[in-house]
Amino acid sequence: MKKIIGLVGIISITVGLMSIKYKDNSDPIYYNIEQLRKLYSSGDPKSWPSATIDPATKNFQDIGAIQKPNHPETNPYSEAKRELGKTLFFDPRLSNSKQISCASCHDPALGWGDGKPVSHGEDRQAGTRNAKSILNVAYASPLFWDGRAIDLEDQARFPVKDPKEMANHVDVAVKTIKKIKGYKTLFKEAFGDEKIDEDRIFKAIATFERTIVSRKSKFDKFIEGDAKQLTDKEIQGLHLFRTKARCINCHNSQYFSDNQFHNLGLTYYKRKYEDLGLYAQTNDPKDVGKFRTPSLRDVTYTGPYMHNGLFPTLRGVLNMYNAGMPNRKLPEGYEKDPTYPVNSELLHVLELNEEELQALEAFLGAISSPVYREPAPESLPQ
Repeated sequence: MKKIIGLVGIISITVGLMSIKYKDNSDPIYYNIEQLRKLYSSGDPKSWPSATIDPATKNFQDIGAIQKPNHPETNPYSEAKRELGKTLFFDPRLSNSKQISCASCHDPALGWGDGKPVSHGEDRQAGTRNAKSILNVAYASPLFWDGRAIDLEDQARFPVKDPKEMANHVDVAVKTIKKIKGYKTLFKEAFGDEKIDEDRIFKAIATFERTIVSRKSKFDKFIEGDAKQLTDKEIQGLHLFRTKARCINCHNSQYFSDNQFHNLGLTYYKRKYEDLGLYAQTNDPKDVGKFRTPSLRDVTYTGPYMHNGLFPTLRGVLNMYNAGMPNRKLPEGYEKDPTYPVNSELLHVLELNEEELQALEAFLGAISSPVYREPAPESLPQ
């Protein structure tokens, strides 16, 4: 039997048999694939094998089936408001050039992202970060890679005024929408009267965005009781995701994200492409290089990956995590630089073999369902 030194002790794998020996020297628990199939598809998460949870992990919630999101009391849902928000989402007249809409960077045909390492906006200016997919964004808080928006209503304002995105003033964008007679009926249906203002525009857009939710994946159906949904390799990947591969420490809950911020070593500190992440919002040295954990749902459709779109493929991401991510040796005297970035303590060399990497990638496919492609409005208000 080949033994692999793991992060929580020893993980031994034979054909069809997986075991975990824990740090506290408790007896190892052995599972074959059929046992894992039975446990994970039982419909009872309490019967699942224990997950490998690091002491530094915050607000842990185990992974689970996707549920319908809630709408806030301050912005309750209505079909009319959703339809208004959808129309505004696809309307390029919110931008200075009248050529860029929300959908320009969040295209339903591209997994609600744009398929680029970084987005392009006004005058084809390149941004500095990858456009996150808005799939399941109702579960995200705060918003953006650096957490600068508290909710979707707040988030929707930022692209309008960003000089590299829509490059407009919010008040100018509002005036533009006010001048379009065709919008008056839509606002009346959504809010009860024809008043058009900043608050209503962004509430409508946020309402639409909260309805962009993943379809149920093979994984969802499997853990709800359909034991035939996953292959043996996908089940192995699921178990690795929750144990040896340690993915679940950051990619947890039904959203497959902890909504926390972590430094993965991709800061490019004091080099070209430097991005200090959360630090730009907090000015706290501990936040240098931290970025919000993205969701992994439908991840096979939402590349390229990382805040700067560095990795075009999932396998590249997995290989880097397997190596412990970039972890440069701390230079002599680094402690004299209070903003020198230090990688997250949740990162470790994983020592996953080729079979395990393939299984993990297969599982990521199993939590990816064909993305719902919301059709654009047939015409915009005039």
